[in-house]
Amino acid sequence: MSRVSRTLRQTLTIARRDFIATVFTPIFLLFLFAPVIMGSFGAIGGLGAASVADGGPERSRIVAIVPVPLARPIAEVDTRLRGVFRPDEQPPGLTTLAPAANAAAQAHAAFRARDYDAAAVLYGPLDRPHILYGARGDRAAEYLVTLAQATLAAQRLGGALPVVTPVRIPVVRAAPTRGGRHQSAFFAVFGIFFLTLFLAGQVVGTMAEERNNKVIEILAAAVPLESVFLGKLLGMFGVAVLFVAFWATVVGQIGMLMPPSIHGALGELRPAVGTPVFTGLFIVYFTMAYLLLGSVFLAVGAQATTPREIQMLSLPITILQVAMFALASAAVHAPGSWVATLAETFPLSSPFAMAGHAANAPGLWPHAAAIAWQALWVAIFIAIGARMFRRGVLQSGSARPRWRRAKAN
Repeated sequence: MSRVSRTLRQTLTIARRDFIATVFTPIFLLFLFAPVIMGSFGAIGGLGAASVADGGPERSRIVAIVPVPLARPIAEVDTRLRGVFRPDEQPPGLTTLAPAANAAAQAHAAFRARDYDAAAVLYGPLDRPHILYGARGDRAAEYLVTLAQATLAAQRLGGALPVVTPVRIPVVRAAPTRGGRHQSAFFAVFGIFFLTLFLAGQVVGTMAEERNNKVIEILAAAVPLESVFLGKLLGMFGVAVLFVAFWATVVGQIGMLMPPSIHGALGELRPAVGTPVFTGLFIVYFTMAYLLLGSVFLAVGAQATTPREIQMLSLPITILQVAMFALASAAVHAPGSWVATLAETFPLSSPFAMAGHAANAPGLWPHAAAIAWQALWVAIFIAIGARMFRRGVLQSGSARPRWRRAKAN
């Protein structure tokens, strides 16, 4: 058996050992369904916030203090204008009041009403209206201005605005738009960031237990440390792939139930290299991001001896991941700039930035170079981590580099 095949076999043996030890445990089910648990907490928090709000949007109103003959025309115009807004973006409901002797005092009194919460109040003639609004009622005030203009125009046209019967023709774009490419790039960067943030940090504590029960010394005596590190990294990556495959299947089934309007909106998010190629590159760059960050985390976490030290490492690890996400996000919004070049070249941010690059630019040759560059740094990080572990933990190995020892001999 050649040295390469023996090393590969040893690496895969370690990977299979760690994969089985992680997956075939009850704790893995908690890890697998962690998004459901997190989502449940979010839903509970949302319900709590909704109960605290106590129907705030439904109680909020805009008030128009207008003469009785204008109450119906302004209500009709309001109904037509609301068709422009999405349901969750519509202004507060309209309430019309007949003017009292002192309209200004009546407008101020509307903010003290018990039946509703006034966001903005209009009074006075429609061509010179006075509009009062609260702390968060500036948009409602602007809507009242538009409502007054449209109602005044309808009066001058004989009591109603002209009816327009449009012919709506949907258009399917033949090429991805600039905005669609940028949105695809951001979603790619965010997707890799979210997955690595949730999954890559798991490798930090993979060697702490084996250090405590002395298993790592047995492994190091039988297998090169580089194979141990790479095997553990591949084993945890297999766990991550199982997690992603499970939730990708679930989300894919849920996505089939989405309305056609959402499918149409997602259709605008077309990357420059094409969807099939982009999907493949996304998987490759997620793999490289996991291996790069995981190799760094494994090297750093291998120096920890207690769970307390592992917990202390979590904060700088999270800060590092967020910093890479910020750098890559800046790069995808400025393709071709020095920020993009830096993000695409720096090893830890390169997978994020290159995933965004695939959405912004159609060329494929930069990806081959980037993947080779990232694979080189995975090997470098694993070698450095094994060397640090050998000298710092096992207290073995020469204090001098190999090339100096050869020169001395």
